This record gives sequence, structure tokens and C-alpha cells, in this order.
Amino acid sequence: LLEDDAPARALVWRRFYQALLDQPERRADFEAVVAEHGRFQTEKALGQALDKRVEFVRADAAGRVDASVRHFHAVFPALSAHAQPAHALVGASASARWLGWADALAGESNKTPQKAAERVREVFVAMADPAQQLAGADALAALRKAFFVAEEDRLTHHLLKFAAAQQAAAELLTLCSAQRHHAAWLYQQRMGRLCRVLIAAFSALKRERGWIDMSDVERAAMVLLSDPVLSGWVQERLDTQVRHLLIDEFQDTNPMQWHALLSWLGSYSGTAGSAPGIFIVGDPKQSIYRFRRAEPQVFRAAQAFVSQGLGGELLSCDHTRRNARAVIEVVNTVMANAAEQDHYEGFRSHTTDASAPGRVCRLPPIARDRSAAADGAAGADAPAAESGWRDSLTQARETPEETYRSLEARQVAHWIADAVAQGRAPSDVMVLSRRRAGLGPLLDALRALGVPAQIGEKTGLNDCCEVRDIVALLDVLVSPRHDLSLARALRSPLFDLPDEALVDLAVRQRAQRLPWFELLQQDWPVAHALHGIGATLTRWKGWLDDLPPHDVLQAIYGSHDVLGRFAMLAPSVQRDAVLSNLRALLTAALEVAGGRFVTPYAFVRALKAGAVMAPATVVDDAVRLLTIHGAKGLEAGAVVLLDTDTPARAAETMGVLVDWPAEAAQPDKFFFLSSEARPPVCAVATRDSEWLQRQREELNALYVALTRARDTLLISSIEPHRDASGSWWQRLCELAEPLDVQPLHGVARAAPADSPEVFEMLVLPSASTATAKATAAATAAAPAAESADGPAGAEPTACDPPSARIGKAMHRMLEWESFGAAHLHAARREFGLDAEQAQQASAMAQRILQGAGAWAWDKAQLAWSANEVELARNGVLIRLDRLLQRKDDGQWWVLDHKSSHAPLKDPDLVMQLRSYRDAVRAIYPGQTVRAAFLTGDGQCLELPETTP
Repeated sequence: LLEDDAPARALVWRRFYQALLDQPERRADFEAVVAEHGRFQTEKALGQALDKRVEFVRADAAGRVDASVRHFHAVFPALSAHAQPAHALVGASASARWLGWADALAGESNKTPQKAAERVREVFVAMADPAQQLAGADALAALRKAFFVAEEDRLTHHLLKFAAAQQAAAELLTLCSAQRHHAAWLYQQRMGRLCRVLIAAFSALKRERGWIDMSDVERAAMVLLSDPVLSGWVQERLDTQVRHLLIDEFQDTNPMQWHALLSWLGSYSGTAGSAPGIFIVGDPKQSIYRFRRAEPQVFRAAQAFVSQGLGGELLSCDHTRRNARAVIEVVNTVMANAAEQDHYEGFRSHTTDASAPGRVCRLPPIARDRSAAADGAAGADAPAAESGWRDSLTQARETPEETYRSLEARQVAHWIADAVAQGRAPSDVMVLSRRRAGLGPLLDALRALGVPAQIGEKTGLNDCCEVRDIVALLDVLVSPRHDLSLARALRSPLFDLPDEALVDLAVRQRAQRLPWFELLQQDWPVAHALHGIGATLTRWKGWLDDLPPHDVLQAIYGSHDVLGRFAMLAPSVQRDAVLSNLRALLTAALEVAGGRFVTPYAFVRALKAGAVMAPATVVDDAVRLLTIHGAKGLEAGAVVLLDTDTPARAAETMGVLVDWPAEAAQPDKFFFLSSEARPPVCAVATRDSEWLQRQREELNALYVALTRARDTLLISSIEPHRDASGSWWQRLCELAEPLDVQPLHGVARAAPADSPEVFEMLVLPSASTATAKATAAATAAAPAAESADGPAGAEPTACDPPSARIGKAMHRMLEWESFGAAHLHAARREFGLDAEQAQQASAMAQRILQGAGAWAWDKAQLAWSANEVELARNGVLIRLDRLLQRKDDGQWWVLDHKSSHAPLKDPDLVMQLRSYRDAVRAIYPGQTVRAAFLTGDGQCLELPETTP
């Protein structure tokens, strides 16, 4: 299951471009869009459409994509005689009309109409001149520039009073609108065709990799609950198992989910009494996940269905136990103003059970230095001699101007530190930000003041400092000339070397011109910090050359006490997270490519690609730093809102607009818009509705943020760089008590003492000798059918006899289908074989591949094939060595590889293979399924239908 489809999206582009090369018509579409908008913007538009692939597929199946933008002939019927709107300027009548307006303007005394008249004459002369051949679209653009202002289709101020200009403007306005509409229609058609190719490539990629995403799950549920054949069977079983149905957070439901649910619940509409008890809970005021396709209108449709279709009751609650009186008063005032000024619907005044008076206050805004940009530009051009050099090992970087975000973070951090000093628990403080980027500076500022804090959002494992330290170590073990990675590893808690040691190493390198790794192999004084490190790194490198990454990391962790070293140097509030991330790195080493064939280089690449997320850890008593989306359902005594004076979101470009009414099974409209500010005529209503929904969601986010606070609400802001009317700060400023704070510059606060010098780490005890002996005895007593030729995926142990390990190595080589020196070495290492035993396993595998069953690897004869196929039979997991289907007769074959020359004489082996065959027959009833042993001497022994 792809919880995050970013890795899959990154892989789809190569397939998409290959598909364009194979389809010249689609390549022409792509080149046309790139020529108009550029490649970056084109890929942005395609990426937006891929985000909306569910909506696109359903709308396209209903023919709504191509029809969403109508042809300009339908919108501007007066121009239906022309192939393009600009062609209306071609012809004697158009020329006479425009030249007549030009003559009238030329007779005016002002220069502006005279210049416009001159430009009109130039355009029509160029259109008539075969040598110039000015195109109709270029002529229209030239006329627009002569009459209209740059940003809008309206006359310039100096032409308003002239009748000829007004007549020309009326026609020009129609032509410009129609030409833009025609361009939008072309863009819609091209993008629709390109999206079909892109989504097909994405679907093929997922099938090939065995991936499904949440939209696939939703679509499958929709089919199961609505298909005329399947739905009755599924709903019958739901009826027998579900007596009461409770759905929470229903305001975050998307139309696809609603229609899947409606397919089931709709069957109860108007019936006597077989419906289960249905309880739907939600609050449209808390709908803030439209970026995840949630639609608040679905909740209203569900309300109507429950009340009208099922005869249910609608209950509402405007009373809370959480918020203090002052907080509720602010909520009521702000939302009432929004209802009056912004037509916000659905809010009713709230009441509270809380008896505490509460407090709502604000910090002074961080003033914006209007001259900063100019000063920064001047500083960038200053020579190095004037700006001065610094020793980066001894002198911290000092920037001439702190960022506004950092200043805001310092101001908020001091307020939180004061609150903690006065007795408020750090865990009773929550900081909310629209964007995650605003939380990092505050985390640093709080830690600088000794206040424990934690960002409660998902983080990539490779974004964690301690993981990067280990990755740097792997980097240098793979590439010993990577001095920068080695410097990081040496400075990290792995070795905790002082700066002076690194300086000594750099000085020696300057003299000898050797990589740091080689310099560490030289003799260093016993008392020197670098003494012995070279031998340690060399030993680890030897491990990495012979073992998979997980085994290497496990060995390094154990031999070097990695967890203990990092725990000792980590601040107490970060210790649990640091240890959790380091342990997660071991887990990740097993998850990438199953941990079996991944190389150290591939493992590091996977980590850096961000495909592995850090585990969530909770610090018991720390300030919580969250985005507003991550804070839903949470609360705290004191809540701080960061950066509340943000300007409204600008109109988007290269995006997608979808109009999907809750009662419809598919979208009514699906628009590709190169600019929301200038949409085609038929998209204006949808665009305006989208803007209203965004404004409502912004107010919903404000409501969610305000209602997280139990007793204290603090707002903070940075002076906006442009007008921010309607921002959260503007709505809250007059309702909040101003706070006086001391200037931040020069303010210092002593950090509290860090973690105690002595602490305990929980470590699992070693297995007892008795347990180890019992395990060995059980393994030795295992049936030969399971051990001698067990699957290669089974972990080899010291207790396995040589024959079992040779058999497993044979299985592995059959998976590889390769017998080079590298594969022999890998098999020896994995299964603990000597050179002669590895050659024996290789010889048996080659005899199987070249013997009577060689056809089983001939792709020309196979419709489908796979190794190590796992199936469940009677609740037991079984693994087939090889399963295939022939092309010629469609028969299925179950093949079992055996080092034994006479497996048909072993009843246990025969019974086992028969169970495998029966399992496949149960999956493919009515099809022929045969089974055979492939033996180490090259025989293909088919299993008879009955035992002789």
C-alpha cells in the first residue's frame, strides 16, 4: 500500500516521456503546451492533474473532460464562421471598419488617439502585405496593446472619451475574450489527451511494482458496494455482521467515499426496519482537508440522506467543555463577524462549561525593515576583504540581519519560557503554524532556552541528524576518499572527536595529499584522539564488503555501543527520539529490497530519497509544535498561533478545477486552467465557487486553531509585505490583550541543567543457554522435507546440516539464474558454504536449468512465471519454488526444486507437492494444473494424479 505516492510519481515521468516518443500525436500536444507555457509549468500542470486522477478518470469516462470547456463557436456564435476568433480581422469589411476608426482617431488633436490610429494602420498594412504576412493572432495582440491597459481588457484612460475608440474597444473586447477562450479550449483538449497517457503510465507502473494507493482502495470499495453482481453478496454479509455503524470526522469525506457508502446505505432507504443503527458525526466548520480531496458538501448531502432517506434525526451541539470564557467570546465574535462580512454559513454562538476566565493576548508584530532588500544587495557585492573572513571551526556565523521568522520565534520562545518558569508544564503549551517551515526556528529557540520541545509531524528518517551521522559513516566505508562524510562521522557521537583532532588531520593531509581514510591508517600517538580509529574503520569496511547493510549496522551498533554513545550526548528531551531513529535505521535496512540484495550504495540512496519515515515518538513533557492540520482533535492549556498576518493566497496557475456535486456519481466539470485569474468563460462560475470554498476553509482553519486552547490563547505575527486585509491577525487584533515584551537583542536566559550524567538504557537480556539448546534440538528434529531443500528465504543457521545449506544455496542460484564468481561468493557468504559446497550447489542449479525442465525458463513458451510464490492454504502459509503458465495450452505448472534424485519415492515430498498443486487448483478452478519435481540431476518428474 502506497501511503505516500511521491516515490511512484518520481518514477512515472520516464515512462510518460517514453510513451510520448511512441505516440507522435501526443508528443505534438506536449511540445505545443511546452512552447506556450514552458516545460516546468507543463510538468506542474500534469502533476496537479495526477493528484486529481480519480476525478479525471471518472469525469473522462462520462465524457466531461473534453466537454468542460466548450468550443468558442458555442460561446461566441457571431464568430462561428471563423476557424479562430482572430481571423475575424481578416477581410475587406474588417479592414474598412478598423481603418475607419483609425481615421476618426487620427483627426483628434491628442497624441494618444493619433498613436492608436497609427498602430491600427500598421497592423492592417502588415496583414495585407504578402512579404510580412502578419498572422491574425499577432494582429489581435498588437491591437490590444494599442487600445487596452496591460493587465485588463479595458480602454486606457486617455482613450475613454473618444467614440471611435469605444466602438473599436467593443469589438476588440469580444475578439480578445474569444481568442483567450479558444486558447483555453486548445489547452483543455491537449492536457486531457496528455493526462490519459500519464495516468495510464502511472497505472502500469503500479501494476508492475505491485503497488496500490488509497484511491485504488476507494475505487475497489466502490465496485464491491455498487456492482450489480457483487454488491448483493457484499451487502448481505454486511447486514449479518453490522448492527451499528458510527462514522466520525465525516466532514473530511470525499465524494468517492460517500458514493461507495451510499451504494450500501441507500438500499435501506424506504424499507421497513432492516437498516443498522447509523450515527454520522462531523462538523463542517472543521473541514480543512480539501487538499486531500475532502468536500464539506458531502456532509450536507449525508444530512439530507439520513433525515429524508432513513428518517433519522439531526442533532447539533454548540456547547463545549474545553474552552475558557474569554476564548469562547473571541470565537463567537470572530465567527459572527465572518458570517456577516464574508457570508460564512453554519456558525451559531457557542457556550462553555468551563468556569475559568481565560486570557487572549497578542505579542507585538515583528516589524519589517523596508530597506533590508537594498542593504542585502549591497552587502552581497562587497569584497571579501571588507566583509571579513572567519575561522568556521572557532567562530560562529553572524548574519547582519536575522530573518523575521527567527525574530518571531525568539519572541514566542521567551514568552513560553516565562510561562514555564511560572509553573506551566511544557506539555501544556501547543504552538500552531500554517506551515511546517515556521516550526523549525522556534524549536531551535526553545532548545536554546532549555525548554523541551518536539515537532509532532512526520519526518524523513534521513532528515534526522543522528541518522545522517550513520549514513555519513556508510558513505565513507563505501567510498574511502569521501573526506567530508568522514569528517562528519568523526565529529559525531560515533567518535566525538574535538575540532583540534580534525585540524591535525587536515594539516597532515595538506602535507601528504592523501585521503583522510588513508591518513587514519598511519601511526598516531597513543594519547592522540585519532589513535586506533583507522583500525576500527578498516574492520568495519571489511564487514561492509562481505555482509548486507543490516548485518553491518547491527555489528557496528553492538561492537561500538552506538546507541549508548548517542544517548549519552543527546539532550534528555531528545534522547528517546534519537534512540528510536537509530533503531529505525536498522529496520529500514531490512525493508529496502527486503534487506536481501540491497547494496550499501542503494540503501543510502533510498534513505536520501526520503522514502523511509522516522518513527513517531512522544516526549512526555515537552512543548508541542504542530501544523494546524496536525492539531485537529488535540488541545492544550495555552495555544500560540504563529505568523497570523499572512496575505491572502494568490490565484493559482497551471492548476485543475473540479466541480463534483455531492449527489452526482462523477464530476460535472473538470477544468485545466493555465491561470485562475483569467479562466475561460464557462469556468468562471466554478472558479468563483472554488475561491469561496478556499476562503471558507481558511476560516475553518482559524476556528480549529482557536478552539484548541483551554485557557490561554496567544497570537503572534510578522508585518506582511503586502496588504493582508482579512488575515487572522486583522480579525483578532482588537479582541486580544497587548503584551509588553523586552527587546530581544542581548537577552539571554540560562538554560536549565541538562540530563543527569547517569541514566539507564533498557536492553533485552541475552538468550539463556537452555533456550539456545532447546532451539537447536528442535531445529535438528525438523522433518527432512522441510530442511533439506527448504526455500532460499529461510534463514540458514549453524544447526543446518551441509546438505540443507547446499539445497538452499541451489534455490537461491535458481532465483538468480546466474552462476558467476560474484554469485558463488554471495551464496557462500549467505549459507556458510566452503568453495566445494558452493560449486556443488551451482552444478545442481545449472543441471535443473539445462535439463528436462529447461522449458520452464524459456520466456517464449511462458505466459506468466514467478519464483518463491507465497500462498495461504487452510490457514498455513506455503511457498512454491516456481509457478508458471504455458502460452500454448494455458496449463499451470507447479515446480518444486529438489537436490534429491528420487523425490517421487518420498511420501512426505509427494504429499507436500500435491498440497501445492491443490492450492493452485483452488485459485484457478476449471483450469489444468500440473506439478513436477525438478531434480539436481536434471530430471523433470511429473507428479501423478494418484499415488501408486
